Amino acid sequence: MSGGWTIEVVDVRVVYFDGCPSWRIAQERLVEALDRVGRGDAQVGLTVVESAAEAVAANFAGSLMILVDGRDLFPGPGVSESLSCRLYSTSGGLAGSPTVEELVTALRERRAG
Repeated sequence: MSGGWTIEVVDVRVVYFDGCPSWRIAQERLVEALDRVGRGDAQVGLTVVESAAEAVAANFAGSLMILVDGRDLFPGPGVSESLSCRLYSTSGGLAGSPTVEELVTALRERRAG
């Protein structure tokens, strides 16, 4: 925990399609990031998108998408009707998931903003 504050989180979710190779590592990193910001008690839910119709209904921006209280933690280019992988610009280059540090930063910014 940093600075003596906690983040109020109602729902934390990883949205992905089954063929996405990055969702497990993203889930692990998200759990670690939540712990670092004092919310190790938060459960990370998983939502599988299985069709183009489900992708549109979920405002899917590619796999994987990290939602906190229904909002994309890393807003991207918009809704995708395809079940495709999403790339994140990280400090180490393009990757299938944000780093733990980037997740911590995004969670803190969400709390502040």
